[in-house]
Amino acid sequence: MSKLYNIKNWTRQNLWAWMVENAETQSKMQAFRADQIFYWLYQQKVESFAEMLNISQEIRKMLEEHFWISSMKIAESQKSQDGSIKYRLLLEDGYSIECVFMPHTNHNTVCVSSQVGCGMGCDFCMTGTMGLVRNLKTAEIIDQILTVWGDLPDEQNLRNIVFMGMGEPFHNYKNLLQALEILTDKHGFNFSQRRITVSTSGLLPKIRRFGKERIKTNLAISLNGVTDDVRSKLMPINKAYNLEELIKVCREFPLESRRRITFEYILIRNLTDSIEDAKGLIRLLHGLKFKINLIPFNSTPISKYQVPSPEQARKFQKYLLDHGVVAPIRISKGQDIQGACGQLVVGAKT
Repeated sequence: MSKLYNIKNWTRQNLWAWMVENAETQSKMQAFRADQIFYWLYQQKVESFAEMLNISQEIRKMLEEHFWISSMKIAESQKSQDGSIKYRLLLEDGYSIECVFMPHTNHNTVCVSSQVGCGMGCDFCMTGTMGLVRNLKTAEIIDQILTVWGDLPDEQNLRNIVFMGMGEPFHNYKNLLQALEILTDKHGFNFSQRRITVSTSGLLPKIRRFGKERIKTNLAISLNGVTDDVRSKLMPINKAYNLEELIKVCREFPLESRRRITFEYILIRNLTDSIEDAKGLIRLLHGLKFKINLIPFNSTPISKYQVPSPEQARKFQKYLLDHGVVAPIRISKGQDIQGACGQLVVGAKT
């Protein structure tokens, strides 16, 4: 018996090419079938080939002989008082990951993971305590979104996707790009590229490469310090790619009109939250097209850092606003269920 492929690991172009090679009908017909299959998988969200009603029995039989459709099991879910839901999702090999649904006034967002654990070792992040276990497959990225979507009431929809969960997305570059292809494919999920954000700790070669890709999602960079000493203390990657190099790559990053790079800046009491830090932030980013998301530190059970006072966070923000910098304070959702920025972590393999 031939090997069965998880169809969600394949882009529509992959599927079309395979069907042209393995079926006898004309290639145009196969391209049309690939379009239909993607529609059923990602817009109708079917879980079996038998549900693809306008596809011939012959094609469905061929699909069943060569492919399978994956799904994810919800091992646990916790609902926050702010309406957010943190999911622990079980993977086939016994590992698990977390992702978070975040409701907003006029839209809903899902925060997805790209790896089991993370190898970046950021000092303020619980995920980093796991180390890197493995990359997620394309299907495992896609299935997070389908699983969360399927768990929501019928009237709720997802508009935004942020790659800010467990892992460094650019460490899993190939599978990230394939997932983005499926998410933005008009026959797939058909998400707007402007509604997807990929966040990185600052892998400069991958930032350069990402700027050359056909798919142009939003780019967010975890900054979190305005001097090399402070940023290296918080983020070991700064020892490989320092602030000067990071800002140079950001200056060279191709941006479409009305697009900006988002810099995520964690406010930590007596470390990154002074007015001098705010001045340094303005100097550092001068000349870039950017906005800053200010994120008050989210405490964890083992954290050695402290949350800034609300007054100091507002002073920091006011200084930036007074100098023409777009700098909203992002109060992370799901803090009471350990589902906020830097809080995602799971135990050992079950």
